[in-house]
Amino acid sequence: MTAFEALPSRLADYRALREQLERAVLPLASSLDGRRFTVQASLHDLRLRPGGYVALDGGDGGTRLGLLESLELVREEAANLALPVDRAVLESISTRLVVRSARGAGRLVDDDPRTFHDATARPATPVEVAAWLEQRGGARAPLPVGELSTAPGVPYALDARGFDRHTFFCGQSGSGKTYSLGVVLEQLLLRTELRVIVLDPNSDFVRLREAHPGADAGAAATWAQAAASIVVHGAQPAADSADERLRLRFPELTSAAHAALLRLDPIDDREEYAELARLLADERPRDFAALERTLAGDGMRIATRARNLGVDRFAVWAREQQGSLLDALDRDDWRCLVVDLGALPDQQEQALVSGALLTRLWERRAARRPLLVVIDEAHNVCPAAPGDALTALATDAAVRIAAEGRKFGIYLLAATQRPQKVHQNVVSQCDNLVLMRLNSAADAAYAASVFSFVPAALIEQATLFGLGESLVAGRISPQPAFVRFGARVAQEGGADVPADWA
Repeated sequence: MTAFEALPSRLADYRALREQLERAVLPLASSLDGRRFTVQASLHDLRLRPGGYVALDGGDGGTRLGLLESLELVREEAANLALPVDRAVLESISTRLVVRSARGAGRLVDDDPRTFHDATARPATPVEVAAWLEQRGGARAPLPVGELSTAPGVPYALDARGFDRHTFFCGQSGSGKTYSLGVVLEQLLLRTELRVIVLDPNSDFVRLREAHPGADAGAAATWAQAAASIVVHGAQPAADSADERLRLRFPELTSAAHAALLRLDPIDDREEYAELARLLADERPRDFAALERTLAGDGMRIATRARNLGVDRFAVWAREQQGSLLDALDRDDWRCLVVDLGALPDQQEQALVSGALLTRLWERRAARRPLLVVIDEAHNVCPAAPGDALTALATDAAVRIAAEGRKFGIYLLAATQRPQKVHQNVVSQCDNLVLMRLNSAADAAYAASVFSFVPAALIEQATLFGLGESLVAGRISPQPAFVRFGARVAQEGGADVPADWA
């Protein structure tokens, strides 16, 4: 038999020997500093996964608990691996035999500072993870939101104190982002005294006060008490409702908003700009119609401009009604204020309201009253590249709050489908991350580059998440964790369009 004819047999022997050695790779872990660990495991019995909890037995340290942050395929010579094979035999026949195995790294989550070597690694049981959460790793101000997807049946709670930092809440359409955000808002209203304002462009939270028909009776009764302080500013409310029509008064806007609204430049349109400022200061008109009645000379050009731009027909003007959304910020009769931007007919009015609200909150910052500002669909309110003057004003206000609001007790929660579409100076100021499924690898890579405090290998898992599954990290979570959000008590406002046409 020639060497060529013998090749298939030699290849089969090689593969058989390689598989035998790969199956013999021991699941061993070591730690050189008592804080982090490395682990090897066999590909043929791989039960570890990034984001999962690992129990490390022996190694002169008892049983330690770790969070696996990364896992990858490696190829190396068999002689370099810990294998239950006589070393002399291995070195004599297979020194150059390349064997595949899994190599990973992670952090130890217990409080034991001792180092160890060659501890046996295995997936931690749900009982072990639950015991750790209860004794060492649990939130001190817990907000129960669901369970660990890597330890099924183990409840998980966010730490409410972590919301004193800005939060980025991200997930592809259909990932369960809006539903899960509702779970978080419910828990904040039930278990904390933090005030909440929701900018709601899709009318997803307008029914937040109502309990879901399928909710537990006890939970619904408890929710009814908390929901009594929720007020919605949106379309025309019912006569017996505490809700209010979403409205603004033209004179209460800033001069920058007036200029953006009427597209006035203080230099190129200096006569009109100055005349508008004088009228607002001297005449103090109650609404836009009253302002128009005082116009003359250059002022008539302002009126023409407003009519041509359709500003006088905006649905958001208070007109004959008293009060406005900005007046409500000074009242104490609400815990949660839902601003139903979806009730407005176009993006210009939504940008006007968003900018006016965020600007007024910044003007009131000296009150130092803790407040969480939730900006849903943040890529519309504070986009990376604002397309018009009103949106630019709203973006500037959001960026200002992101940069300096925390020291005044103004905290942001920006929710979006596309992280790259939100202004970078908002995203980069977020110290908390709730990441749900991302279909785009580019979005996952962007998130990994911005949120460097989260292991990139965990963020990469977001492309594989199922409905309601998320990665939570930052001050709201004692360790990065994969969480599956639980059921809501409150009714959802929005809904998908039925697909019965298919």
